[in-house]
Amino acid sequence: MKIAVMKETRPGETRVPLIPATAGKLVKLGAEVVIEQGLGESCAYSDAAYAEVGASIGSGREELLKGGDIILRLRKPPLEEVALMKEGAIHVSYLDPFNEEELVEAMVTAKVSGVSLEMIPRTTIAQKMDVLSSQANLGGYVAVILGARQLDKILPMMTTPSGTIKPAKVFIIGVGVAGLQAIATARRLGARVEAFDTREVVEEQVKSLGAKFVKVDLGETGQTKDGYAVQLTPEQLELQKQGMAKACSQADIVITTAQLFGRPAPRIIDQTIIEQMQPGSVIVDMAVETGGNVEGSELDQVVEKNGVKIVGLGNLPGMVALTASQMYSANLGNFIEHFWDKEQGEFVLNLEDEIIQGALITHSEALFSEMYKSIMNK
Repeated sequence: MKIAVMKETRPGETRVPLIPATAGKLVKLGAEVVIEQGLGESCAYSDAAYAEVGASIGSGREELLKGGDIILRLRKPPLEEVALMKEGAIHVSYLDPFNEEELVEAMVTAKVSGVSLEMIPRTTIAQKMDVLSSQANLGGYVAVILGARQLDKILPMMTTPSGTIKPAKVFIIGVGVAGLQAIATARRLGARVEAFDTREVVEEQVKSLGAKFVKVDLGETGQTKDGYAVQLTPEQLELQKQGMAKACSQADIVITTAQLFGRPAPRIIDQTIIEQMQPGSVIVDMAVETGGNVEGSELDQVVEKNGVKIVGLGNLPGMVALTASQMYSANLGNFIEHFWDKEQGEFVLNLEDEIIQGALITHSEALFSEMYKSIMNK
């Protein structure tokens, strides 16, 4: 069974989908792994490193697409490449299906089985393949580093001959995977940390990391079965803004992590809150790629409003591309291995498996995902 691994073509993307260690793991399973020439260059992995573990170097991008039984990549495929894939091929990557209806339709037409890694369910058995969590973890780390670089003061408390320097205050909004890592990183750097989330069940996790949990009475809130926060009503969003305003006004760095799967990010920091913040303080908007949590944030820009720097840099995991690639590659390898039949020497698309039922969007000239069909009214 031939696994074709595609080089990323999106401008600025430095992560790679498969590193040599994982390629070797797939070869040992019995797969024929073929990579596109220069696949790992952005992370200093040479073609020779892949060849040493048993992978071969493809003759061209089009040939790889046409010949791959399984096609692996990181980002969603360009629309024009879908028609090049052979009928029955299994394509595995981020797909962003709710915002890429035309791409999904193209996969149906091409009879390609499209696996959207974002939609792997958050179950115990699927943790080892959860790309969202692994990349969000790194994003939370990078967000703190970016905030610290933009701030004109240090984060830890210091006692010096000239006096005691107070620790910086960091306020983190959203305590999912990214938020928890941001808390841990800011604490390691010596900052005083506060955090807020609509889900009060995370209060214990926040405190366990040495941070203070900011409580705002929003009425009834909760989380989905996958652990995501339930979308707030307009009234609850307004209460949230009012409750967070004081914490933001006292913070040196504010990090927003709130994202809604398949929908634009909620706007939780507006101009009114920004005007109450201290000049020289910093906001890092981790949701800028999906519309942004912060009024005035701009994708891939650092802008200043009322003396407050708003950091809107996208693809934060890509700023630590080597580690991000190692983690994504491990997730991808674990996904393939989980469904690999060692006796037959091939990947088995088990349509009854709950992971496949969650992540498989298209199959056999039809939409497969019931969640996708329900949300998109198909």
